[in-house]
Amino acid sequence: MSDRLFARLDELERDYHELTAALADPEIFTDPPRYAEVAKRQSDLSEVVDTYRSYREVTGDAEAARELAAQAGPEDQAAFRQEAEELDDRAAALIEQLRLQLLPKDPHDDRNVIVEIRAGAGGDEAGLFAGELYRMYSRYAERAGWKVEQISASEQGIGGVKEVIFQVSGTGAYSRLKHESGVHRVQRVPQTESGGRVHTSTASVAVMPEAEDVDVTIDTNDLRVDVYRSSGPGGQSVNTTDSAVRISHAPSGLVVSCQDEKSQLQNREKAMRILRARLLQLEQERAARQRAEARLSQIGTGDRSEKIRTYNFPQSRVTDHRIGLSVHNLSEVMDGALSELLSGLIAEEQRRRLEALTLAE
Repeated sequence: MSDRLFARLDELERDYHELTAALADPEIFTDPPRYAEVAKRQSDLSEVVDTYRSYREVTGDAEAARELAAQAGPEDQAAFRQEAEELDDRAAALIEQLRLQLLPKDPHDDRNVIVEIRAGAGGDEAGLFAGELYRMYSRYAERAGWKVEQISASEQGIGGVKEVIFQVSGTGAYSRLKHESGVHRVQRVPQTESGGRVHTSTASVAVMPEAEDVDVTIDTNDLRVDVYRSSGPGGQSVNTTDSAVRISHAPSGLVVSCQDEKSQLQNREKAMRILRARLLQLEQERAARQRAEARLSQIGTGDRSEKIRTYNFPQSRVTDHRIGLSVHNLSEVMDGALSELLSGLIAEEQRRRLEALTLAE
């Protein structure tokens, strides 16, 4: 590890001591926002400080073992040398752990997410696949103890969806799901295919961190809000009042519609939630284009036109093309068993960022 990184670790440890002292001052309890800020910062630093202390302890023990080996008789030298080697291996593992802990954290990782799934090429089969992806993410969220709220959906007559937008609420939702944006491809024999031929269909997924008010400033003068009567499949009226809402944002050209709720106010609130998330995503994409180093922390380009994963039903195989990982438990994956794929994507993200950090040392 370079002197630069050691200096950084020493600085973080000093910060940790200062924050701990601040929390011990009774006056801080008179300022709850300040207390919350200091407590969170101290908590964020505790992990890396503990690891750094373990590293210093282990390297000190390894040096002591080498000194004992140099002073010991022939019958004890081998044991002390072996102990020193084992401690050196432990120190090397702690260095790698510190490198990971020092990587800048994505400020949005702990946020809830808004996910949009749209049927792509493939007609009715694409709509069915889009609906299955919605179920897959919902089941994964349930396994993680997260909450899923459907915001809007445009259903297809045979049981699929043209589009579904939903929110996943839970700690770390964005950190786990952010690499799912892109085009997902399915290969299988549709139920309507009498000849047994395998068809290929697609659905696009967009995962956006939920925007907070401080993230996106929206001038109400830039908004055009239209209300209209919501309707069901085939134009069937499902509401006798003008409860559906369409919001157009002039500067970005974004248009968001929501009609799932019976209340115009609820539909407007949901539409604004989607609009804020999309505006935040646009800002993230703009910033990523301006900072070349930001691309090193992404898996693939993140472009929605990029085919990121293939679900091959005849071979019960799911392949993520960005990391070359294939798993052969397709039915379990479609039921929400995404951990292996997501962990592989996160590991690759960390590898690339570590590589960039090493080059910068």
